[in-house]
Order: sequence, then structure tokens, then C-alpha cells
Amino acid sequence: MTKMIQCISPVDGSIYAERPALPLAEATKAAEAAKTAQKPWAALPLQARIDYVLAALQALNDDKERIVPELAHMMGRPTRYGGEYGGLNERTKHMAAIAAETLAPIVVEESDQFERRILREPHGAVLVVAPWNYPYMTAMNTIAPALIAGNTVVLKHASQTLLVGERIAEAFAKAGLPAGVFQNVFLDHDTTSALIGAGHFRFVNFTGSVGGGRAMERAGAGTFTSFGLELGGKDPAYVMEDADLDAAVATLVDGAMFNAGQCCCGIERIYVTARHYDAFVQAFAAEVRKYKLGNPFDAATTLGPMANIRFANEVRAQTAEAIAAGARALIDPADFPEDDGGTYLMPQVLVDVDHSMRVMRDESFGPVVGIMKVHSDAEAIALMNDSEFGLTASLWTADPARAAEIGAQIETGTVFMNRADYLDPALCWTGCKNTGRGGGLSVIGYHNLTRPKSYHLKKVTK
Repeated sequence: MTKMIQCISPVDGSIYAERPALPLAEATKAAEAAKTAQKPWAALPLQARIDYVLAALQALNDDKERIVPELAHMMGRPTRYGGEYGGLNERTKHMAAIAAETLAPIVVEESDQFERRILREPHGAVLVVAPWNYPYMTAMNTIAPALIAGNTVVLKHASQTLLVGERIAEAFAKAGLPAGVFQNVFLDHDTTSALIGAGHFRFVNFTGSVGGGRAMERAGAGTFTSFGLELGGKDPAYVMEDADLDAAVATLVDGAMFNAGQCCCGIERIYVTARHYDAFVQAFAAEVRKYKLGNPFDAATTLGPMANIRFANEVRAQTAEAIAAGARALIDPADFPEDDGGTYLMPQVLVDVDHSMRVMRDESFGPVVGIMKVHSDAEAIALMNDSEFGLTASLWTADPARAAEIGAQIETGTVFMNRADYLDPALCWTGCKNTGRGGGLSVIGYHNLTRPKSYHLKKVTK
């Protein structure tokens, strides 16, 4: 019996889309087709590969009227935000712009006796296992530079955003991409693991849970497959004495609540200097109360449903446990009557919290944030580092030197000053500890999607 992969819409609980999972034999054929197509693809001029990718990007932009409402149906993001086109365009175009310089040979010597240089070689066939929360951006973060660098790509997208892979495949087809260079496949977990375990891919990029990352590494054990893993976060913010409070409140509320809090680099815990604590908490809660929870197709909605009821229930459980342990909730449920106990989940701000509570330790991935008072940089640094995750940290101060000094002591992949919840494509997107390993975008992203190959050419024989 064929297994069906389903997308259950968080908007109304209906089956929005379903596709049959590929049997292992068919999935293996797709992997083999990617390997067969790779060398001819890599042999094309770099600019030709860039042009194909940019043409596909344009096709995705041309499909906006279909894509934006599909995203609302599949994962609940309000249509008022217009999809992910800002970041999608910025990142893809940046990676295209830096490709020639980044992938150029490193010339060590070019003399009458020797030529010595290092070239970047594509890995070969690449598997991208993409998440549902930013389904176009996170997928294209790897797909675009992988293809530009000369790899072929097989995409397995999350079931919650089942149609995204199809739309990307359609865009590449419109761009005229040669057969086998990009393929979208529908796979269950066992088949995905079997493909990795058989060594079909030389690089696998996975964005998801820590458990999912461990499963990927177990599947690839002994194959020497390279992995890029982004496995979540519990990102902190620290508001200092010289911070611009109005800017901090506005940015950190957005960083905690946008996309219903379902952002890998969303703000989940905030530490505020004692001097500003009361004023910050009051202003923060007031800003959160302005959100409108509701149907994502309503133009007034600023907070849509969470993607799945189990995600919403995890946030409810963390919040309830914290309150039972002494935390105080600042947002009245009466202000958000649309919270239906299902996927529609009201935002919440918690004070009187500490790190014994799961809401301050475990990834929440929802519209809840805890705020704690601190009395020194040392205390704030210790609390920010008291986490199994390390993706980003947001520092609020007027002093860049202070931010850099504190940033050097934080166990994280990115340090922000006076901003949060942003991905700069010119900088490496990376994490540490249980957030994972590897790095995407920037020059480093190309390095991870290729391997170095050295040439030592002696021109004389004596």
C-alpha cells in the first residue's frame, strides 16, 4: 500500500494537500539521476549556472499570487506579510553576485617553474531536507549556491509545506534547467535515511530538530557524507543601561512574535538591566497586546495559527508549567478570544521566570517569551550561555566596543547589536552546541558546498 504524505492545514484542520511517498527503488533512481546529471552541469560556464538560478528566482516571483495564499493554508502565516520574497531575493542574488570571486582559484604561485593553486570542486549530488517555517528561504539558502557551485540537488521538503518543493521545481523547469539537475521528491523518514546510508549524496543539508539532526548523522555513519545542520535555538536578548528602549521593545516584540514565534532565530528569552526592567516589561507587554490573532487571510490579522496543533500544545505546556512554578503571565486570555485551544494560540509574556523552567531552557518555537532582570554584564552572559543551543544573540547598547566584548564571551553563531531575527547573506549563518554545525550563505556557504582540490604543477623536470 502506498504511503501518503499529507499537509494538514492549521487554518481549519483540513487535508490541504497530499502526495504519495516514493518507494525506495524510485527514490534511488532520482538519486542516480542527480549523480548522472552532475558532471555535465558542472561543466557549464559559471555564468550559465547563475543565469539558470536567477531565471528560476524570477519564476518564483512571478508566481507570488499563488504562493502567498498557499503558504497561509499550509503553515498559517498571514497573507498581509506577502510571503518570503524580500529575504528570498536578497539571499539568492547575493550568492549569485559573489560566486565568481568566491569560487575563483586561489593562486599560490605562477612562475616559470611552478603553478600552485587551490580550486573549489563541487561535492556532486546534494540532498536538501528543508523545514516548514520559512520554506522557500531556507530551501533556497542551500539550493541556489549548491547549483551555482556545480552540484545537483535533490529536495525533500517538510510535509507541512508539501507544495513548496513542487513550486520550486516548476520554477526551475520554467528556467529550462537540464533534466536531473534539480529534483523535488516526496520521501518518508525511512527512505530518506536509506538514501543517505547508501552514500548517494556527498553533502546533506538539514534544518530541523536536534533529534532529526541526530537521525541524519546516524543514517550517514560510515559514509563520510558531509552535513550542514541547523537544529534550533533558544535565542537570547540583553538590554543594557544605554539601550534605546523604544527601538529595543519594537524589535524584540517582532523578533519574538513574528510568524507566530516559529523562527529558528526568534527571540525566546530576554535579560534586562535592573535600571530599565520595569519600563521595558510594561512597554513590551503593551506592544504584544496590539497583535490580532486570527484567520491568516484576514488583512487585519498579524498573528496567524501555529503550523500544527502539537506545536501549539508544546507552547501551552511550557507556559502552564512555568506559571505553576511561580512565573507570572502578563497577557490576559480575554484579550485574545480567538485562542481556540487548537492551532490558534495567543501570545504570552512571562516574568518571574528562571532557568529551572522549560520555557527558559527548551526551544518553544511559538509566541511566548520570558523576561528576567539582571544586574551586570557577567550575570547576563552567564544566563545567555546557560543553554544547549547557540544560534544568535541580540545585544542592545549604544557602545559597539561593549557589544563586541560581550559578544566574544557568548556561545553563539551570530551576535547582533540593536537588531534581531535577521539573516545577513553576506555573513555565515551558523550555530554551535546543539544548534548544529556547518554554515550557510556567504563565502563560507560556498566553501561548505564544495571541496578544495590542489594543483602542484612543476614546469621543469630537473
